[in-house]
Amino acid sequence: MDVVDYEIFGTDMQYVEVELDPGEAAVGEAGAMMYMQAGIEMDTVFGDGSEQQGGLFGKLLGAGKRLVTGESLFTTVFHHEGRGKARVAFAAPYPGRIIPMDLASLGGTLICQKDSFICAAKGVSLGIALQRRLGTGFFGGEGFIMQKLEGDGMAFVHAGGTLMERQLAAGEVLRVDTGCVVAYTPEVDFDIQYVGKLKSAIFGGEGLFFATLRGPGRIWLQSLPLSRLASRIVQAGPGGTRRGEGSILGGIGDLLDGDND
Repeated sequence: MDVVDYEIFGTDMQYVEVELDPGEAAVGEAGAMMYMQAGIEMDTVFGDGSEQQGGLFGKLLGAGKRLVTGESLFTTVFHHEGRGKARVAFAAPYPGRIIPMDLASLGGTLICQKDSFICAAKGVSLGIALQRRLGTGFFGGEGFIMQKLEGDGMAFVHAGGTLMERQLAAGEVLRVDTGCVVAYTPEVDFDIQYVGKLKSAIFGGEGLFFATLRGPGRIWLQSLPLSRLASRIVQAGPGGTRRGEGSILGGIGDLLDGDND
């Protein structure tokens, strides 16, 4: 497992700079790279980048894991072939926070949303985590499958909006909107629970189900899931179901202030 140094820059739109020694490498999600310094070579590999020494079977296994989670069959490996130290940077896809995860201090495993992974030290395995309960798979918002990061190196995941990190005590339960769950350690019990009141589900805008997280364990939550951001963008666009955004004029106000092109 490569040991890498890093530095995170920015506030709302962050990026992480990973420093590599000669011979070290980092694995990045497709399209996450921002820039890289001279001496770093980029190579697109089949699978997750951690099984490349396992022959054809290892490559197919790594690619199969990513295909099941809905990610690209390929990842990009950035390896330092020059002298001295060199840096490669990876950017967040939308406003939020980049979270550095030291997998060694987390017991070697982290379960996260399948689209939250940005990059990791070479050697971190990107696998799948099947939910144990059928109801969780059908109604969990993020689906039956989440992503499992395994290893003892650094990994970086993204949370939309404001980040909340919390250590749940044994038996402590937190009920959360399903899309707001970013990551949790394996000892956390994750389940889906019915809201309980049909009127609240239909008119409250929160859906029929929410996630229940039971401790002990660490959890990371986000205030702005990508699905929520995308929904608001669609509503604000042409043909969207706009609500006037606080203006009593609604669509007429948009014409007056030039919001409609």
